[in-house]
Amino acid sequence: LSIALGAGGRFVARTFDTNQKQMPGVLKAAHAHKGASFVEIIQNCIVYNDGVFDGWTDKKVVNDNSITVEHGKALIFGSDGNKGIAKSEDGFGIRVVTIGEDGISDEDVLIHDEKNKMLAMMLADMGAEVVRIERSGHQPMNPVVERARHRVAVDLKSEDGRAFVKTALKHADVLIEGFRPGVMERLGLGPDDLLSANPALIYARMTGWGQDGPLAQAAGHDLNYIAITGALDAIGKRGELPVPPQNLVGDFGGGSMYCAMGILAALFERTSSGKGQVVDAAIVDGVTSLMSFFYGQPHSALRTVDRGAGLLGGAAHFYRCYTCRDGKEISVGAIEPQFYAELLQRADAPAHLREAQMDPSKWDSYAEDLADLFATKTQDEWCELLEGTDACFAPVVPLDHAKDHPHMKARGAFVEHGGRWHTAPAPRFDRTPATIRDSVQDGDAVVARWSEGG
Repeated sequence: LSIALGAGGRFVARTFDTNQKQMPGVLKAAHAHKGASFVEIIQNCIVYNDGVFDGWTDKKVVNDNSITVEHGKALIFGSDGNKGIAKSEDGFGIRVVTIGEDGISDEDVLIHDEKNKMLAMMLADMGAEVVRIERSGHQPMNPVVERARHRVAVDLKSEDGRAFVKTALKHADVLIEGFRPGVMERLGLGPDDLLSANPALIYARMTGWGQDGPLAQAAGHDLNYIAITGALDAIGKRGELPVPPQNLVGDFGGGSMYCAMGILAALFERTSSGKGQVVDAAIVDGVTSLMSFFYGQPHSALRTVDRGAGLLGGAAHFYRCYTCRDGKEISVGAIEPQFYAELLQRADAPAHLREAQMDPSKWDSYAEDLADLFATKTQDEWCELLEGTDACFAPVVPLDHAKDHPHMKARGAFVEHGGRWHTAPAPRFDRTPATIRDSVQDGDAVVARWSEGG
């Protein structure tokens, strides 16, 4: 029996013959750490194929519950080849607990937790088993971003409620919370409290301002966070106020995506150290990181973050949107000279536009010329001429119609599930495809199973 162990984590074992072929039989997983024995043996799990694990330890089975481990390291996710990268053979994956904004009083909430819901959706789509703690009577407002949850109503202000959360987190891999700094500590659910009971726990804290700093205790929203990073100042038309970019840049870009990366990195690091840690995922940090390209580039008329200026800021005539004859819009992004030439040739643009493409002093007049040109045809007519070519062109499609665009339809970017359309899980895996699942009000049963070692 070859044992694949992740120090401090919940990992899997697998039997082999002398040729390293997988053999049938009982497979086991356990919580263990270096130099310790198996505890909480879990059955019917599986691991990745040969060669994935680093640090195999071969040991003789003493009995069903005790295998001494000198060292061991394994990738955090097991897979059965079709149930998702975070799933084991029994269909259960990395254990995540998320505490919704509605799980506690309003004064303790800094912002609504759309970003946390987005993060939990991404992990659940990949196969994680996500238990959502929420107030009694809460009803999901967004069935797409709140899919694949095991929901349970808990009063965090009660002793029983906090005891339930502690039980869940004693057996969980990840906690996601986004309350005002200090709230979880006052509830006895801070990192010191929880990591002492479960040293392998990844404690992810996603807030706007972060866990410290002069604004840490202040309320705010996406727009406020990106305002102090330089990102908001760069978005909009020259001479006008900044334009809020929905909450894509802050909540979801600088928040959800960076927190997801932090969680996965911490889970991977845990395979070596056997220890969990706190992930302080501040939106201001994530958005600042997103601005690295602009912060590091030499400033020039072409490369600038001045509002409405520069190559990418909306000033260039070849990198902006235009209105068609039918009032619909198109986008062009023909930066490279060969793509710019193809755009002009296929659109039958005036000959003088072929000169001095990268001269900012000509961009305004060239943009007027292209605006007049694109106003002569409908969006469909321009699509017929330009879409699918190297002109770097695409129609501007409203969200409600995006699923009907031929490319999006061919890619299956939207999936019909349970009588409504969902965004498809992303990214895509060729061997372990992600799946969309419904949310269920069975979080208490899931936590009970965790406590029983299943």
